[in-house]
Amino acid sequence: MERNVRTALTEKAFGGRMPSRAGDLVVESHGIAPIPQANRFGRPARLLTVFFAPNLTMTAVFSGTLGAALGLGFGTGLIALLAGTVLGSIPVAYLATWGPLTGTAQLPLARLPFRRGVVLPGLVQWFNSIAWDALVGLFGGDALAQLSGLPFWLAVAIVLVLQCAVGVLGYEVIHRVQAVMTAVIGVFFVVLTIRLLNGHTIVFANTASGADLAGAFVLFSTIALSLAISWASYASDFSRYLPPTTSRPRAFVYTLLGLTLSFGWGEALGLAAGRTLADQTTAGISALLGGGALGAIALAVIALTAVSSNAMNDYSGSLALQTVGVRLRRPLSAVVVTVIAFALILWMHSGELSSKFEDVLLLIGYWIPPFVGVVVLDWWVRTRLGVRFDVLEEVSRPQPGWPALIAFVAGCAAVVPFMNTTIYTGPVASALHGADIAYYVGLVVSGIVYLLIRKVLRTSTS
Repeated sequence: MERNVRTALTEKAFGGRMPSRAGDLVVESHGIAPIPQANRFGRPARLLTVFFAPNLTMTAVFSGTLGAALGLGFGTGLIALLAGTVLGSIPVAYLATWGPLTGTAQLPLARLPFRRGVVLPGLVQWFNSIAWDALVGLFGGDALAQLSGLPFWLAVAIVLVLQCAVGVLGYEVIHRVQAVMTAVIGVFFVVLTIRLLNGHTIVFANTASGADLAGAFVLFSTIALSLAISWASYASDFSRYLPPTTSRPRAFVYTLLGLTLSFGWGEALGLAAGRTLADQTTAGISALLGGGALGAIALAVIALTAVSSNAMNDYSGSLALQTVGVRLRRPLSAVVVTVIAFALILWMHSGELSSKFEDVLLLIGYWIPPFVGVVVLDWWVRTRLGVRFDVLEEVSRPQPGWPALIAFVAGCAAVVPFMNTTIYTGPVASALHGADIAYYVGLVVSGIVYLLIRKVLRTSTS
């Protein structure tokens, strides 16, 4: 049975053409099969740009405005968002170091503990990619609509088609696009930051107080954490072509910097201008820059950042769809992700953007800490004493997948009482004045349950 898993990972639908060196912009049809040694290339520094450019977007800025809506002043909100961003980025940076060691993307690596049970986290990850397409594409479509005068639905369709094209082209094209966009976005946000500091009054006073202030602080920190940790199920997708000799500390640091600098910068701007931007983030940015040519450039950059960011969602979504067993070539599965995201964007744009945005942002991330708890603990057990392994060899070994699946489900179930969304607020979150600690609970519970089950299995077989 496990031999069938090995065969599936190497069959034609999951292999295909791939780049062999930096700058090789061949269309990548290769899917979830591990990258062979002959096609491993690049330096860890490229992880800085590939995780920086897609995250310094209006999604981060809008997330920052939620801090002001929760009653946090700039100083308090900044501490909350930085704490959440760093805590959420650390697991992603660690998981990114697995790519050079295995040549394998993140969801396919989850076959190690989950085996056939990977279908559940794989499907959730696929829907996750669609949701992120919507969260980012919403602002890109809005910016293009304001810039061109096109209807919103048509502007969104154009943004999605462009991002899908980049996602279809694949790994090396994505890395090259993000390197260019890092420079473009960096210059734009420097101008935006200077303009904001010179012409806008930043509110430092908290409007919340007492226990409500503590609850708002924790909730905003969790919102920031949810943004960063959302990359945990993608992390090695964008490092799997790096050579096995790649420095793991450097890969970790570059990934961490890319995430914390981009999310921290974007959210801090949104927090500083929260009451000005409100629900009109793209229009607010254009107005903040004085409209005219500079405002038009701002709208164009916002649309381009949506394209570059969502290309990565389409790419990882296509790998997730293959991981669950759908034998669809990677470029075609990227198209499927894009089409479904279009409908979700139209729903989010129909009204009550703030509440819908916050709900989608939190709900699509609650499953990730339980997933991380399982895969990280399994990895530590598998690589103890510095042991290295071949992915295809490991998945061909007999091993039950149900312990990982049970631990994952237990972690997801444990978060429910601690959730805080407009759709549902758990009793613990209510008692804590809105503080959402569900992400931390899910990580701890899944890890403990997985270790306990493994211990029981070892005891029963000894």
